[in-house]
Amino acid sequence: MHQVDIFNNTEVAFALKSDSEIERAVFLFKLIANEPLVKIGTAVTNFAIKTHLPVEGLIRSTVFDHFCGGTTEADCLPIVEKMRALDVYSVLDFSVEGKESEKQFNHALEKTLEIIAFATSHNALHFAVFKPTGFARFELLEKKSARTTLSTKEQKEWEAVEQRFWKIGEIAYQKNISLLIDAEESWIQQAVDELILEMMRKFNKKKPIIFNTLQCYRKDRFEYADFLLNTANKEGFNAGFKIVRGAYMEKENKRAEELGYLSPICPDKESTDENYGRIMQLILRNLNHHALFIGSHNEESIVLAMNLMRSFDIQPDDERIWFGQLFGMSDHITFNMAGRGYNVTKYVPFGPVRDVMPYLIRRAEENTSVVGQTNRELALLTAEKKRRNI
Repeated sequence: MHQVDIFNNTEVAFALKSDSEIERAVFLFKLIANEPLVKIGTAVTNFAIKTHLPVEGLIRSTVFDHFCGGTTEADCLPIVEKMRALDVYSVLDFSVEGKESEKQFNHALEKTLEIIAFATSHNALHFAVFKPTGFARFELLEKKSARTTLSTKEQKEWEAVEQRFWKIGEIAYQKNISLLIDAEESWIQQAVDELILEMMRKFNKKKPIIFNTLQCYRKDRFEYADFLLNTANKEGFNAGFKIVRGAYMEKENKRAEELGYLSPICPDKESTDENYGRIMQLILRNLNHHALFIGSHNEESIVLAMNLMRSFDIQPDDERIWFGQLFGMSDHITFNMAGRGYNVTKYVPFGPVRDVMPYLIRRAEENTSVVGQTNRELALLTAEKKRRNI
């Protein structure tokens, strides 16, 4: 069997979806496939949310329920347990973003600590996750990354950020729950990378608990992965890597153009794919006691990973290698891989409907901009609909 064909079994892919959920998904992806409609829908939704129009029920019953597990951790539990029964783990992601106050940052910290506590009592949850801008102000990370001298007030604020990072690392370490830390825009990532490296030195001595996310559309991430591997080997800690393609391409290119510097982003999809593959191969070739979380919806990348694992004699269920896709997307990859014994997780976003809207809008826009992604989803869902005669 050709390797990409393993993803074509729609009966396995959509085993958890009811007939009505299949129909809703077909309807949603048809909408998302229409780019002008996504733009209009995004604008209307943003307006409705800001002006407190009663759209939550509509959003909840369509796009929210497809891409999110619920509004609370407890809400997510039924789907988490159903997926675990099919050998798919979950990563609960409190998907609230763009906050600015200390109170909001402390709330995000508490929510992440709750997720870690929740994970310790549910064997379906192997990882916890947080976004650095959930714990720190964007402008502060920008100043810190640019090596700008902080004011006394900002220095105090930065110390509070460090304490949040250290607290979450300490608890994850104590509870033995791996912690995935999301990547941010390149001009604020330096400060994040430095904090994470310090966390790895402290908490990754026995096993990889702390994972840094590498956005492989950045030209410099191969060198960074190499630096992290060498540092870990030299200093005797275990590096945790999560690799993704990247989420801020338009923003990155626009800023580079406006400020007159060379864009840090690969010039096209082909070079991004190539960079992703090179970084993956570098880490797998030098895996030792390190760990790799492969975040991808790209079938070719997944096949490459499977082939590399085979060539390096790494078993599908090796606990150092994990694969992850987003809830509501690429079920054909997730469930077919789990059925073949690979360690696979679903990122399951949750949170209040209004607060999760920026995340959902980004998902819709990403689906529209990734060539072939929406059409692939639609083709598989339509095939399953036909198979079930609905």
